[in-house]
Parts: sequence; structure tokens; C-alpha cells
Amino acid sequence: MNISITVSQKQLLEVLLGTAPVRPVFIWGAPGIGKSSIVEEFAADMGLDCVSLLGSQLAPEDIIGVPQIIDGKSIFCPPRMIARDKPYCLFLDELNACSQEVQKAFYSLIHDRRIGEYHLPEGSIVIGAGNRAQDSAIVKPMSSALINRMFHVALTASHRDWLEWAGLNNIHPYILEYIGLRPDHLWKQPPKTEEPFSSPRSWHMLSDTLHSFGDNITEEQLEVLVSGCLSPNHAVQFRAFVKQLRNRYSLAAIIDGKEKFPAEPENRDVLYFLAQSFRSQIIKELPKEKTKLSGNTQALAVRAKTLMKDLAAISFEIAQMVVADIDGKSFPDWFMVEIVRDLPRLADKGTK
Repeated sequence: MNISITVSQKQLLEVLLGTAPVRPVFIWGAPGIGKSSIVEEFAADMGLDCVSLLGSQLAPEDIIGVPQIIDGKSIFCPPRMIARDKPYCLFLDELNACSQEVQKAFYSLIHDRRIGEYHLPEGSIVIGAGNRAQDSAIVKPMSSALINRMFHVALTASHRDWLEWAGLNNIHPYILEYIGLRPDHLWKQPPKTEEPFSSPRSWHMLSDTLHSFGDNITEEQLEVLVSGCLSPNHAVQFRAFVKQLRNRYSLAAIIDGKEKFPAEPENRDVLYFLAQSFRSQIIKELPKEKTKLSGNTQALAVRAKTLMKDLAAISFEIAQMVVADIDGKSFPDWFMVEIVRDLPRLADKGTK
């Protein structure tokens, strides 16, 4: 499904409030970004029960029911879960993962809000959701007839919305602080290979396990937990972040000159995380043009050059990573010129 505009979690709730009561809505989005939880929150806000059906596990008879002979005539009896007396929110999850036969069974339910002779109670709402083909998920083509029966909206992960939600839902403090520092790690495009990947759902799972293990969790236990939930690179950096917290390393203190980058070999993972955070802060705060430097950013640029020398002395490889062009993001050109003047070997920074 090609939709040019995406919405955040808050924006999706607004769309649902204005659209779902009058037309069926289909939510597109990657696995684990919160489609199901948003629909449940929407239903609660509307004062409706939310009944979820998982399309990938349904057969046509699970929707249309089975026939019963009454007075010599057959009448299809829809399942009790669907045939309710009071209005409710019917959530058809993974709708585009079900077979064509099941999709056909949904036609009248979505368009006319009925199955055979049973009509959904007045005030009921129908919402569908599904993953995208590019997310390596199980999806099947949806017919144009089914597509044209619904309003379509694409959901994207918003770290601001998620952090606001997470702060109210007992998400572990380590995760709240980490995503605040690295919002780009909230979600990662699902890989083509079979391996864990970061998403709002996987961070929630990690939070539950961290709460379960408690404050005395060992580094070995933490390694197992993060490796089972997060993208490999994110798992390494989150472990280093927790280690940094426990060892009281602070990037702010390092930039202020109150502390130094850790040089011990056993703290190389912490150094890597601090260097990544340092890189992100410099890219975020230094202007693209040197003429736009302010007093604060001028002081930051001077301090950053000193820190780059310190970092290169500890690990030239990590220093190269800091100045590399990664996914089109790198230091401003004018700042790179000044760094290379002091550290000419970094001129061969490459592109990752």
C-alpha cells in the first residue's frame, strides 16, 4: 500500500475519533509499532469493548458461521464473539495476512456491517490493520474491492508519543532515559534475516523482563535479555548505556571537562556508546555553516576538537566511526576541516 503521508500515535487517535464512527478504517504499519494498543485505547475512549480477530488464524466459517436448519431453511449463525447485542469495536488484525476466501467473508462485514442476517449493533465500529510487504511480514495482496471499502492510514513510530505513553505505563527507567538519548533506536526496519529487531513492542518486552529481574541483574543476564529483544547493534549500545549508568560515566561531564572518556579495555563498550552519543550531540547542535555559530556552539566546537584528540588516542577506530558519514549524517564540513587539520589520518574516514 502506497500512502504518501504517515501519522504518529497521537495523530492516529485523532483520525480514528473522526473517521472510524462513520467509515471502516485500515491501519498500515510495521510490526511492533503499536497498532493494536492504539485501537484498544481508542475503543476504551469510546466506551466500547474491543473484540480482536487475528486474520492469519481465521477460516471463512469463523466469520460467516455455520448453517442451521430452521423451518426447512438454512440460516447461518455467526460466532458468539461477533454476534453481540451491544455496540462494540471489531478489530480485524492482520487482515491482509488472511486468505482470499477469508477476505471475501469480510466484505459485507466491513462495508455493510452485517454477516448474513446478523447486523452489527448500531454504534459499532470496524477497524482493520496489517503489516507492509517491505517489513518481511506475512502479507497477501488485498483485492481492490476490499481496499476500496476502507479508509487507509499509515502509522509511523514517534519517540515523543511513545515516551509520553511509556512514562505513564511503568516502562523501565533505563529504557526511558536511553530512548530519550537515542530516539532513532526506538524502531528499526525489520531485517530480511530471522533475528530480533527494535520496535516499541520489543522495548516494552525488555522493560517487563528488566522489572522481573530487578536491580541486581548481572551483565551476563542483561546481555541475554537485550540480545533476545533488540536489533544487534542497539543491544550492544543499550548494554553499554546501562554499564555507563552503573559506573557513573556522564557525557555531559565529559564535555564539561569534569570527566574523561574511559580508556580501560574492559570499558570499550562504554566508550563506544559514549562516542556514539557524542557524535549525535555534535551533529545535532553544530550548525551547518560556521558563520551561524553562537557563543555556546563556538565553545562546544572548541571542546569537541579536544575530545576528538582524546578519543583518537584511546581508540582510533572509534574516532573514525564518530567522523564517518553514516546514513547521510556526519559532522558539518567546516568542522571536519578543522578536525582533519589536527588529526590528518581521519581524512580517510570512509562512508558506512
